[in-house]
Amino acid sequence: MNPETVTTVVIAAGPVFGSLGTGGLALGTGITLLAGLRGSDRVNLNRDKAGALGIGFGTLASAAGAMFASLAHGIAEIPTSLIQGDTFGNIGMGGVALAVTATTFLFKWKRLIWPAFLGISAGVIYGQAGGIWAIGHNLVLKIVDSLGAL
Repeated sequence: MNPETVTTVVIAAGPVFGSLGTGGLALGTGITLLAGLRGSDRVNLNRDKAGALGIGFGTLASAAGAMFASLAHGIAEIPTSLIQGDTFGNIGMGGVALAVTATTFLFKWKRLIWPAFLGISAGVIYGQAGGIWAIGHNLVLKIVDSLGAL
């Protein structure tokens, strides 16, 4: 056999993505969001994309735990404390989720960092609010678990 004509393909045993995990997906989503916010020729963000990537990062980060969860929960505490304070009356987490989502996607933002931060907050708050808000949150987490099993 001529060594130049023989091709050896080795597939490692285990998942297709290796040991990517939820933390790896959160890291990748966060880097994509940061690249879009900082300016990238590969990632072009508008308000809706920044908000959606923020929601994805917030959801994955809260599921990943450790430093990612601390970061995302810290960001989510800001709008939660502003909305749930005594200023607006008795507003539950569902109301906070609605307010953060509306603020993220309905206003025209000059700087995309605001819908990104609000999106991160929303991704965390959806899981905390329960009800219909948690359906999408839990669906994303199930899909991530399925990807990790590939």
